[in-house]
Amino acid sequence: MNVKAEVDHATGLLTSAGPANLSSGMEDLSDFACRAAEIEQALETLANLAGKGTRRSVQRLQDELAGFEPCVTVLGQVKSGKTTLLNAMAGWADLLPSDVNPWTSVVTSLHLTPGRKRAENGAKFQFMTEDEWDRLTSKGGRLGELAGRAGADSELQKIQHQLETMREKSRKRLGRKFELLMGQEHEYSYFDKNLLERYICLGDDFGDDSNDPADDGQGQFADITRSADLYLNCRTVPHRICLRDTPGVNDTFMMREMITIKAVRDSRICVVVLSAAQALTTVDLALIRLISNLPSRDVVIFVNRIDELSNPVNQIPEIEDSIRETLQAHDGPAEAEIIFGSAYWANKALSGKLDDMPDISADALLAITTHLLGTTRIDRQPADQIWDMSGLPALMQALSQRIIDGLGAPLLEKLASSALSIATSQQAAQSVMIKAGDHGADLSGYDLRKEFEQIAQTHLDGFGSEIDEIIADFHLRAGRAHENFVERSTHSLLTHLERFGPDLVWEYTPTGLRVLLRSAYSSMGARIRKAAEQRYEAAVTDTAHLLYRGFGQMVEGIQIGVPAVPDIPAPVALGQTIALDFNDSWWVMWWRKTRGYKAFAKQFRELIRAETEDFMTQMKDAQTGDIRTAVLKELQGFLDQQHDVLTDLIAGRQHGENIETLFQAPAGRDCHGSLDAAIETFRRYTS
Repeated sequence: MNVKAEVDHATGLLTSAGPANLSSGMEDLSDFACRAAEIEQALETLANLAGKGTRRSVQRLQDELAGFEPCVTVLGQVKSGKTTLLNAMAGWADLLPSDVNPWTSVVTSLHLTPGRKRAENGAKFQFMTEDEWDRLTSKGGRLGELAGRAGADSELQKIQHQLETMREKSRKRLGRKFELLMGQEHEYSYFDKNLLERYICLGDDFGDDSNDPADDGQGQFADITRSADLYLNCRTVPHRICLRDTPGVNDTFMMREMITIKAVRDSRICVVVLSAAQALTTVDLALIRLISNLPSRDVVIFVNRIDELSNPVNQIPEIEDSIRETLQAHDGPAEAEIIFGSAYWANKALSGKLDDMPDISADALLAITTHLLGTTRIDRQPADQIWDMSGLPALMQALSQRIIDGLGAPLLEKLASSALSIATSQQAAQSVMIKAGDHGADLSGYDLRKEFEQIAQTHLDGFGSEIDEIIADFHLRAGRAHENFVERSTHSLLTHLERFGPDLVWEYTPTGLRVLLRSAYSSMGARIRKAAEQRYEAAVTDTAHLLYRGFGQMVEGIQIGVPAVPDIPAPVALGQTIALDFNDSWWVMWWRKTRGYKAFAKQFRELIRAETEDFMTQMKDAQTGDIRTAVLKELQGFLDQQHDVLTDLIAGRQHGENIETLFQAPAGRDCHGSLDAAIETFRRYTS
């Protein structure tokens, strides 16, 4: 690529072939990757020295570390430049097609792996199930169901027309392949722009009816694609990371709203992309509802397209004040970090094409550079400076901090604690082998195994019962909140009718219901966390007592850490749209059609019960089920590990007479030193 040496007249800055500081902002994540590598090496050492039983436990820890891929879900307004930003975050200007409208019709996950050279490694596309497609085509998705319950005939007609158009397009695109594709997935060892457009981007070009999906045209599978996973090497990231693009919360039939909600729930960290031109308005209430259920620390707001502002220096503070006011007014995460930037500038820097910026963009860049640096004369490559001005380093720094503080550091501490327990048990096992017969215990190996199995089953059953009781209490409290909301809203409706009659349209916000449910959920989460802490500690105590009874002072050096309680996920299902969230023409149409106060109240009750049933199910069943599984899995993992430790200790006692000279040989001394070094590493990462 040619590099111009002269000053470019459009930007006033020297052009270059691309920034050299693509990893700027990810220094902390790079340090974390080094720490993770240190733990990985210590685990490898431990695996080589562990006994047959505990080697399985070490392998589980290795798998957990190797599988750690923090996910960041990206939400955004329409035309906020979300896809352009994702390309910049991946350091790959032309990765995803940003010139297709709409691009994001499904959840698209970019799995980035560190690599010296960027390379596409593979792609996987998951299709809708028959039930999902049937719900969409026969009822118009959640939007059609909502319109039907609200009696919005004109909306139903629009939806039916859209459905007929979509069905006709799908028939032309898929032909006889359609039924065979439901619930299936397609995998490729590569991906490119054309392949992505076939599965994700809507289009009107239809391919022939060949047997190879790769021969089909743009949008061939877009209507039925549920999710896309793209795997690639990335030269910018120091550690594995997943960037998850979403269709947002305003898709035509609201079919993908729950998919988006699930993506946010699974990712924990969320980037909300706004356009500087429209910032955050009441039009984005669905977006605000979704992020309002997340802790402020887990939300980063990126205000994109500052390159389109005529006076960015003065406008940026005004935009930030407006965003915070809107968030506070609608119970959003008012303390969320807000970063301003331009994905357009970032991708210009990535491509090295700095000489064709529009005047408004170049002027904005010069204004911000002058404001921040006091001059436009810079001593570094223009692409590097523009990359910094784009806001990408600040965004990646914010994400790196959240990944490390909320996910990475706790994981390393957890793994180190478990590994320390295994490693110190290996020292004890060696002691038992060398001093066999001198442990002073009166429990046989059979008795030890049997008693441990009883301990494990008692704790698993007891904890399961405790969790079920807490969840049952939550169901009652959530149910009461739901009933109280229906009663209060119905009473408000009747009072309004008595005072004003049917001519003045009544409005009622469901915020109160969401607040009550959020409070009940938070209380349940606190109780589960407390119960888990107590149960984990009790399991550790009982295990330690059993080991001491079985092996006496020889196991005093084993350090058994109390398992960490898994985080309680945010109740993002509360962000789901219901009829009461539409306080515009829908309500007016519904209002005008109804006659008779009692009939009105009855229809209202039925509408709200049906509308809230879905997210009540998500709250009461899906999210609580995930929590129950997570806390029980943590206890099960601890017990499995202690079972393996016990197995090795028993084996050491049984074969002690044949191994007295093991650690007298040079190789044995080396093993001793390696184990001590691994233990020292694990201790540095435990609090």
